[in-house]
Amino acid sequence: MTRTARIAHLGLGAFARSHQAWYTQASSDDWGIVALSGRVIPELAAQGFRYGLIVRAPDADFGSVVDSVVASSPDAIADPTIALVTLTVTEAGYLPGARPPIVLAEGLRARRDAGGGPIAMVPCDNLASNGQAIRDAVLAVAEPDLASWVADNVSFVSTMVDRITPATTEADVAIAEELLGWHDAVPVVTEPFREWVLQGDFPAGRPEWEKAGAQFVDDVEPYERRKLWMLNGAHSLLAYRGLELGLSTVFEAWIALAPEVEQLWAEARAVLPLPADDVDHWLTNLRIRWQNPRIEHRLEQIAQGGEQKIPARILVPATRRKEAGLPVGVAETETVAAYMRYREAIQ
Repeated sequence: MTRTARIAHLGLGAFARSHQAWYTQASSDDWGIVALSGRVIPELAAQGFRYGLIVRAPDADFGSVVDSVVASSPDAIADPTIALVTLTVTEAGYLPGARPPIVLAEGLRARRDAGGGPIAMVPCDNLASNGQAIRDAVLAVAEPDLASWVADNVSFVSTMVDRITPATTEADVAIAEELLGWHDAVPVVTEPFREWVLQGDFPAGRPEWEKAGAQFVDDVEPYERRKLWMLNGAHSLLAYRGLELGLSTVFEAWIALAPEVEQLWAEARAVLPLPADDVDHWLTNLRIRWQNPRIEHRLEQIAQGGEQKIPARILVPATRRKEAGLPVGVAETETVAAYMRYREAIQ
């Protein structure tokens, strides 16, 4: 069955292709994705937007072809057949006046002027209440009449996403060719684990992502906090402390710094609004994920953009502890200190 472009995506990097594009591929034969922009688009276009996904298990690689991306168009939001927009633009993309909110606002203006109908915005970045955050950012750059149209016609969905996707290497390109039987210039490497939790309305419809395991909930906030405070917070600790020790990957840093990470988890979970059994089960899976030496998640990659990441990952749970009358977290404090040392070292 031919896929129809009904999803526009802003920021079509490796994570989007291992996560949202995979969920769409796995759950639907007819929904297609059109890229609004992205540095990999020329290479993708040259191979018909098809690419290989390498799932890197501890003992082997497994390859498959993803064909849910079907086109590239900077004007896709204005197309009335587009039902939703997903975006992965990193935390900095939500700042007032950042280019992504401007692109979305301009696209929504074009949609309104073309008589397009309702649409959903689905941010997929590591930011608490990311639906509200992108709504605020878009409205901040929209003139009053457009803001009124957005309020009546645009739904902003909040999500929690999780799938470790390290940068692709030249060796991975060769592995993809061996697995797939054809040369893929832009394959994506990812871990077996994936998770997607969504809260919000889709006024123009959506793929049945739940067929691929996505969860639709009334309140995504507890899941956001679990991911931000526990996984992403620990990633920051591993990145800044691991780089100080001369380490390169999450696997290496986890082996060296597991006690510090466990301390950070204990500090964060004390103010995490989820049942203890659920958190225990999730952490068990996370420890298994990080013990996969074949996932080379680079610490330098994680360390970038700490000025946007540290507040949500470390300072928010630290503030929650203070509000709950709990003492200052030792591991939280050390993570902030390591980040400051990192900043000084690269200046």
